[in-house]
Amino acid sequence: MSRLTIFLGRLLGLFFLLMVVAMILNRPAMVETAAAFMHDPPALLIFGMIALAAGLAIVLSHNRWSGGALTVIVTLLGWIFLIRGLLLLCLPREALLRIFESLEYSRHYPFFAIIPLALGLYLTIKSFSASMPKE
Repeated sequence: MSRLTIFLGRLLGLFFLLMVVAMILNRPAMVETAAAFMHDPPALLIFGMIALAAGLAIVLSHNRWSGGALTVIVTLLGWIFLIRGLLLLCLPREALLRIFESLEYSRHYPFFAIIPLALGLYLTIKSFSASMPKE
């Protein structure tokens, strides 16, 4: 396993875990912010640009589809971020609103916390238990 895979696993794992903590501690604010975010074109643009940049950074540096589950999950997350960024930048706002409304974020809030919790736990445990290879 490469140093980059371990680093990205640690980064993404801790990011997801800390986001879940924020989601648990601030549920009303998170639900309200998500709904308001979808009606804020400048915020959608900025978030789309950040997601696109993060996705491109991971895909360009770590586009590896073999080498174990951790390696593939890190690559897959890079592609998901890249695609999400492109969708936020390219889809009309009305289409984004329809998608968001169809997800029923406030109703299915626990589901939207369980996914990053599971990913965060897996990535953090696997990447911190992996031994860092020598350079």
